[in-house]
Amino acid sequence: MNEILSNIVPITRYIILATAVLVAIGGVIGFLKAQSMPSLIAGVASGVLTACAFGLTFIDMKLGMGAAFVLMVILESLFAVRLAKSKKFMPAGLMLLITSTTGVLVLLSLLSLFELV
Repeated sequence: MNEILSNIVPITRYIILATAVLVAIGGVIGFLKAQSMPSLIAGVASGVLTACAFGLTFIDMKLGMGAAFVLMVILESLFAVRLAKSKKFMPAGLMLLITSTTGVLVLLSLLSLFELV
């Protein structure tokens, strides 16, 4: 089990990058569809912060993964609230699914990095 988790760390690093891109694209799509400037700003800012967490993993893996985990928890909370209000899967439900999956992988990576499992 420990070997499986140690192999998940490098994969998770790039999943963080993919999530950053998807979050930023989501903000752009929100702007294009609904002319929502807050969606554009929040999406791009969240994507940039998540990309920074990805970059940080090259300097300090634990710190980068920790930052990514905090960002995923914040984004999960935001998308869960939006899904509860709208009751529509798109886009909040999809983004909740993406950020939750990334959050779980980052958590598993952190547990492996700190040798807690």
